[in-house]
Amino acid sequence: MQKLKALGHVRTCFSQSLRSLSHQRPFSAQPNYAQEDDTLQNQVLVEGRATSRTAILNKPSSLNALDTAMAARLKRLYESWEENPDIGFVLMKGSGKAFCSGGDVVSLYHSLNEGNVDECKMFFESLYKFVYLQGTYLKPHVAILNGITMGAGAGISFPGMFRLVTNKTVFSHPEAQMGFHPDAGASFYLSRLPGYLGEYLALTGDKLNGEEMIACRLATHYTLDERLSWIEERLSKLITDDPSAIETSLAQYGDIVYPNKRSILFKIDTIDRCFGHDSVEEIIDALENEASVANDEWCKMVLKKMRVASPLSLKVTLKSIREGRFQSLAQCLVREYRISLAKISKEVSNDFCEGVRARLVDKDFAPKWEHPSLKDVSEDMVDRHFSPLPEVESELELPTALREPYM
Repeated sequence: MQKLKALGHVRTCFSQSLRSLSHQRPFSAQPNYAQEDDTLQNQVLVEGRATSRTAILNKPSSLNALDTAMAARLKRLYESWEENPDIGFVLMKGSGKAFCSGGDVVSLYHSLNEGNVDECKMFFESLYKFVYLQGTYLKPHVAILNGITMGAGAGISFPGMFRLVTNKTVFSHPEAQMGFHPDAGASFYLSRLPGYLGEYLALTGDKLNGEEMIACRLATHYTLDERLSWIEERLSKLITDDPSAIETSLAQYGDIVYPNKRSILFKIDTIDRCFGHDSVEEIIDALENEASVANDEWCKMVLKKMRVASPLSLKVTLKSIREGRFQSLAQCLVREYRISLAKISKEVSNDFCEGVRARLVDKDFAPKWEHPSLKDVSEDMVDRHFSPLPEVESELELPTALREPYM
């Protein structure tokens, strides 16, 4: 097998880190798979080929939503595959009509209502540590994002080298509408999108399709769903660790596509004018002005989406994206961990549980936010989500000294 090459030259704009290392990294020991029960192994299946491994998220009934055990199993698998010299590259895909719909927030909701806060903390810790492993992974990685790709589903796949989308891919970050915040590295990659597109997506929860993801470089390759099996068969026959060989295989059955004229990407000038402001209040004022002066129906639709979101989450989300513009992936994950723990602690508000209840449990779509308007949300409430954790809590610890990519 060819020598593993430095990977940084094929990274996209939001992950342009050199992958060559000046010293040998230590790796984890092989995981003890005998300790994993059959249910867990069935939720993350493994396909083995000559020089590749595929992790398959396999909870189609919940759109492959991630829980703590799944995130921990992914981390163990990826660490063992990175250590194995016979494995040249790794793939990830989902079963059914989704790649991954994000974290299993319904389970988190029930755990919080039962007082099991520590279990929820463990979920975020396990998830964010896997995202960091993915963002610093030594070997080429292919994420096949066929179908729904939401929230943490993007976080576990976007940091990898190749991201293949199809005509069935749907991407979004609807967390603010659920009283939460875009996490799992979202403040890193959303903040690096063109202009203020990241703020728009984070605050509105609007969707992108595969063509749009290609255009703004969230994805690297596009193919029709009907040709996906051909690409997978081609990749399964590769005996290589060379990114260029994988790139060639992905491109062989790929398509050159462009967003249609109805795409929000053609609204980028309006998005920049409105979402480039410093506060949520100013953003809403700008949208209202555009809607009234130009009688812009699109602006009215955007305002409607923002007004159903948690006002506190809107302000926390905007600040998180803005800080992410100037931080590394590791720094973003540490900050997002603080925000997530503040959300589940309910010390500032109960919006996360209320949002999940309204959208996914009772499904009345009528959340009663603790602070129902932007004027009810103080600067102190927002800042408390970003403060260092108290001494009794542990910050998210990431192996940055060993795995941080060299810039």
